[in-house]
Amino acid sequence: MYYYNMASHDIGYNLATEQYLMDDKDFDEPLLLFYYQNPCIIVGRNQNTLEEINQEYIAEHNIQVTRRLSGGGAVYDDLGNVSFSFVVDRDDERFGDFKAFTKPIVDALRDMGATGIEVSGRNDILVNGKKFSGNAMYVKNGKMFSHGTLMFDVDQSVIGHALNVPKDKMASKGIKSVRSRVTNLKPYLKPEYQNLTIAEFRDTILKKVYGVDSLDEIKDKAYVLTDDDKAHIKTLYDNYYNNWDWVYGTSPEFTVKKRQHFAAGTIDARVLVERGRIKTITFFGDFFGEKDAKELAEKLKGVRYDQPSLREALKDIDTTQYFSGIDVDTFVQLLG
Repeated sequence: MYYYNMASHDIGYNLATEQYLMDDKDFDEPLLLFYYQNPCIIVGRNQNTLEEINQEYIAEHNIQVTRRLSGGGAVYDDLGNVSFSFVVDRDDERFGDFKAFTKPIVDALRDMGATGIEVSGRNDILVNGKKFSGNAMYVKNGKMFSHGTLMFDVDQSVIGHALNVPKDKMASKGIKSVRSRVTNLKPYLKPEYQNLTIAEFRDTILKKVYGVDSLDEIKDKAYVLTDDDKAHIKTLYDNYYNNWDWVYGTSPEFTVKKRQHFAAGTIDARVLVERGRIKTITFFGDFFGEKDAKELAEKLKGVRYDQPSLREALKDIDTTQYFSGIDVDTFVQLLG
């Protein structure tokens, strides 16, 4: 088995690397990847991105958002998490068997002291009944990968904010995440492993998977990216993982109801979003305005449904003419 420890801390670049190494490279043995990244949210392939994230919170805290190729639910990562991925041929008889794929990782963690580990349900790994790892698979052209997360020392206080959509009514056909009780692995490990850096945690697992005491013993198994590899990965990064149309525009059609009472009256906005852009918007309420709100609704058709795009579309528009006393910032907060 070969391995590659990714140097990037950008989730989009790391997912592009994973995709490229599966799609475009042929290995005569399985490939094991490890990567960790700056604060980010990764939504599943079939999810509605906006239904999974708290837009205002992630913008304030500079949390990157991207979409992965595999299914499953949204996850939050930061530099306290290590992700792993096994890349194999599609005819591997373990396809769909997360327990088999994760066994080398699980065995390593048990050896590090986390004896209460079990693979549970469809694709989770638990320690003492709490989830620390979610896993997913993806298949294409005779190749596949099975990847998962390992929460070692993630800032769990962020999860409930970043992945907690405000209680506005939103309905779509996207696959929704199932929230589970999560925990970090750190307190379950032997004392000698509890103060590792994230890189040391990764390397310790890697050495245990290979049964060696030093990475020098397996340096012939380490893959090194070529300049050509890097160029192809950058193309995938630009076309997919750092591309608004892939991250947001591929979301299923969904509807949003936003209602708020102001001193000047109540505004009830019904928004239909298709491919991440406003398809139709209708305003109800007992508000006052010099101009017909239908005129403003027409101006917003085709605009990306996120606060920066709404603010840009409204920069030359006086919203108080449509909704008395409601300036642009207040109006954007209402819609977004």
